Amino acid sequence: MKNSIFFLLIALLSFLSFSCRTRSEAVHVIFDTDMGPDYDDVGAMAVLHALADSGEANILATVSSNLYANSVPCIEVINHYFGRSELPVGAPLQGINTKDSRFGSDYWADHLPARYPHTTKQTGDAPDAVQVYRKILSTQPDTSVHIISVGFLTNLAALLDSKPDAYSDLDGEALIHKKVKRLISMAGAFPQGKEFNVYMDSAASVTVFNRWPTPVTLSGFEIGNEIITGKRLAASGISDSPVKDAFSLCLKYDINGRPSWDQTAVLVGVRGCRDYFGTVRGRISVDSSGSNIWQDDPAGPHEYLVWKMPKEEITSTTEDLMMHQPAKK
Repeated sequence: MKNSIFFLLIALLSFLSFSCRTRSEAVHVIFDTDMGPDYDDVGAMAVLHALADSGEANILATVSSNLYANSVPCIEVINHYFGRSELPVGAPLQGINTKDSRFGSDYWADHLPARYPHTTKQTGDAPDAVQVYRKILSTQPDTSVHIISVGFLTNLAALLDSKPDAYSDLDGEALIHKKVKRLISMAGAFPQGKEFNVYMDSAASVTVFNRWPTPVTLSGFEIGNEIITGKRLAASGISDSPVKDAFSLCLKYDINGRPSWDQTAVLVGVRGCRDYFGTVRGRISVDSSGSNIWQDDPAGPHEYLVWKMPKEEITSTTEDLMMHQPAKK
């Protein structure tokens, strides 16, 4: 009984510290993206680099959960643009390979690697994402890393199943428990639904939400769907920017702007909920088809975001960060 109360208090303190964290604390982040089927990932990376430039985030790695050939090259293009070409990248050994075919010859993920510098020729040439995770986590202080996932949960499920290796004598679940403070994921629809990041690799989603050993914060489809960005960025005078290029190309089709699903996870993953969002505590469950349901539980291991600040204010904050220019410029 005493042990149960102790662990409940630890979990509660973790949730409270996340919501109340001050801006002076740089958050150590591993960023996991399915870069390719949607371009909100580009906006999310811009937000992350802006927060790193302001001293709020320390980016440890940027890995792909998508096997699409230009996923890792696009990640590297954005890292290079923001002056962080040295960041480790990785990709799954097996999983989902997908892109958005609706853009035809204007496809942004073909355009960016063709125009901007990057190192990796194609995603298949990148290191194994699980090995990147294990190497980095093994060197970090205990309970210090935020994993921000804005794509499939492929890499995280594989990390959970990973075995001891040269980097750590801990298996994946124990390594996560020791080193990760929180998982923040753009995943699910609440209180129930069927969302892309979850159902595209439903087996991985089931594994992660059943077994993940640290607190989990979920930004559901319904949150980012109301935060429409991109038009101000595309109309700006910013030049030679892969971020602007991606949105300018795509807004020929999405003329009213694009929902900011992935940007919300980055904003909360670094800054915490603050005045932006409230949360509901409980547990997400995912079935084999990738549909999710929710059960409220004040002591549950998961939480999802609900509105607090007017969406117009969050939209403005998000696009301001997306328009951030690299320090080198």
